[in-house]
Amino acid sequence: MTILHEDLTYKPIMLRIFPFIFIILWSSAFVTTKPIIDNSDPFAALAFRFFFVALGFFIFAIYTKQKLLISSKNLLQSIISGVLFHGIYLGGVFYSVSIGMPTGITALIVTLQPILTNALASKILNEDVSIKQWFGVVLGFIGAILVLGFEIGSSLPVVGVVSSFIALFAITSSTLFQKKISNNLPLSVSNMYQAIGGFFFHVLIIIFFTNFYINFNASFLIAISHQIFLVSFGAFTILMFLIKKNSASKTVSVFFLIPPTTALIAWLFLNENLDTLDISGFIIATIGVYIATRKNNI
Repeated sequence: MTILHEDLTYKPIMLRIFPFIFIILWSSAFVTTKPIIDNSDPFAALAFRFFFVALGFFIFAIYTKQKLLISSKNLLQSIISGVLFHGIYLGGVFYSVSIGMPTGITALIVTLQPILTNALASKILNEDVSIKQWFGVVLGFIGAILVLGFEIGSSLPVVGVVSSFIALFAITSSTLFQKKISNNLPLSVSNMYQAIGGFFFHVLIIIFFTNFYINFNASFLIAISHQIFLVSFGAFTILMFLIKKNSASKTVSVFFLIPPTTALIAWLFLNENLDTLDISGFIIATIGVYIATRKNNI
């Protein structure tokens, strides 16, 4: 279980290594989403997931003797961030896929996040987004498009498209919000309250709009365990660390590497095709992310 301790000394090398670990862990979630959706209501699965995520961070915080009682302001901020990240963003993605939205198109819509974040970061966070960063972001998006492909299909569920765009705005606003509040809470405590926020959001959706259904077979348990331990405990904690230590615009640029990395993981473990266009997209996206995140942008 990858959890960053509050007293972990910040070193520049972490900002170079953690993005690669984050990309691999976050990308792997796309591989395990389908077996979860096939065996449960999407909101029931997410409520189940974040109950155990909150419990895990609670146990870790107790074990490391972190202070669990925080100010009402920090509590509210953490809950809001959790609702945006774990509730609306993941809920939108899972729901859109569950009603027939192609995973690739959903991923393409959500991959617009770095562009939207760059456009808003300068105004909301007063970040200096340079021309080189914009050039890198455009290259990254082109690379992601090449990997995801241009085939949209004969029809798309309108609700699925709307849900995907809601997810896009949720993860963008949550990234900007998390950077703007910049509280000094331990990551384990902050993540615990964010997970609680996500859990209660999905519980409310279940109560008022859907029915709780989970088929606890081997496929579901393996997939949900992967998303709890490697994605929520691992990738999300790293993302929170990167947002805290780096600019929001630079942090989210690495998201362009998620579609090609997902394709690579699917090729390695699921025997899915990886053609020349995918490899070209991977290279272009990598170059774009390098340009967008390198130091001394002009």
